[in-house]
Amino acid sequence: MSIYRTALTIFALAATGSAVHAQSDPASPHDLAIAAGYKAAFLCSGIFNAGQTVEEVTADDLTRIYSAYRPIIADLPAEIDRERMRVTVRFADDMPPRVAQWRPHLGCAQLPTGADPDGEIQVPRLVAEIQLRDLSGIDAQAWPRGDGGAVRALEPATQARLDAVLASALDRSTYGEGTETTAVLVVQNGTIIGEQYREGYNLHRPQRTWSVAKSIAATIIGSAVQQGLVDLDQPAPVPAWQTPGDPRAAITWHNLLHMSSGLWSPFAGNRTDDIYFGGQRVTASIPSLPLETVPGARWRYANNDTLLAMRALRSTLGDGDRALAFPFTDLLWRIGMTRTTPETDWEGNFILSSQVWTTARDLARLGLLYLNDGVWQGERILPADWNDYVATPAPDQPTGRFGVGYGAQFWLFGPEQGLPAGSYAAMGNRGQYLMIVPARNIVIVRRGFDAVGDGERFNIARFSYDLLAQLDE
Repeated sequence: MSIYRTALTIFALAATGSAVHAQSDPASPHDLAIAAGYKAAFLCSGIFNAGQTVEEVTADDLTRIYSAYRPIIADLPAEIDRERMRVTVRFADDMPPRVAQWRPHLGCAQLPTGADPDGEIQVPRLVAEIQLRDLSGIDAQAWPRGDGGAVRALEPATQARLDAVLASALDRSTYGEGTETTAVLVVQNGTIIGEQYREGYNLHRPQRTWSVAKSIAATIIGSAVQQGLVDLDQPAPVPAWQTPGDPRAAITWHNLLHMSSGLWSPFAGNRTDDIYFGGQRVTASIPSLPLETVPGARWRYANNDTLLAMRALRSTLGDGDRALAFPFTDLLWRIGMTRTTPETDWEGNFILSSQVWTTARDLARLGLLYLNDGVWQGERILPADWNDYVATPAPDQPTGRFGVGYGAQFWLFGPEQGLPAGSYAAMGNRGQYLMIVPARNIVIVRRGFDAVGDGERFNIARFSYDLLAQLDE
């Protein structure tokens, strides 16, 4: 087994998680409700965040998904209400349909299972005063703030070699048999030097980040640290832990960012389906998890730690309009990530362990912020050396001789994967990657729809190695 393939083993296991149920038995009412929520969520976000057709969403986001949902979803009837910007999916004769409601900038929030579609629940919205009105003016600005004059051609022979590697990422076989790439992009010294898209995608069409959102969450928290709002050495102020004597009150921001809270959960990985697709609030179950080990002593990949870190930030900011606006006003819009949509639950908690929609260029902007030590066009967004913090190995690490390491919501790469020392990446399900290579001042982005649970995954280490090799010649 090559070092490239072995290096992704831990991430593959974490991203796949456990199956919901074997499909030898009829789907339970709960599984039907979750599947309906899955369909409602992706139709809503694909149509209203990304401007896709039902057929496009079905072909990509509802195909090659978790095996337990595949035989269920296709038969569930969906209704698209374009005037109200909501999607409803029926799953039972005696229950209301599952509902996903879109809002500007905040995307789609699901109502809980069993909620009346026309009931009293009012999903939170950004106040009008802080919404972006005209993106065309921003788009016309020079890269990286906007998209003007973004691509720079290299010397012809080098450009041809680079473009050939980028094209091979879209061929469904070179970097993983059956993989499905939608976008690849390379930035060197702050300038885009290569960019290609599959049919149906372009620089402004977003797709779901899955767990790349965790790295975005860490960056939002970094902005709060820079402003003196958060001290990583202090306990994270999760409201449910503040009863005197609760041992979880000692869990620090560091513990959460390092995936070392010590909390118990039914399984590791990224399967928090009741929140992602069941309409459950982040505050309903995640804060109630008990301790299993001493905080900081054990690394365990789980959405829970990221969700709790963002819940603590919301508490710090006061739970109101400021908390909803903070990711936009204090990070995303400041660095030109205007096509990025972090979604919330129906209570207003950001689901920043997975539920963000963004473009390849917006992810490249995030990578540039890290290459520039948290400074964006002369303005400091992140604390000095925050890039080193997220790329420093956590106190406990994933196991495996050739496995990638873990920092603070970023995965760590280096010579064992054929890449320069100090490389690190944001990685997400279905093949979402943002690779940052400080030694070469390069950012690499790959987006895709690789199969979940079967088939090969896109080999980001080998792809990155091949790209860097072309620039060496």
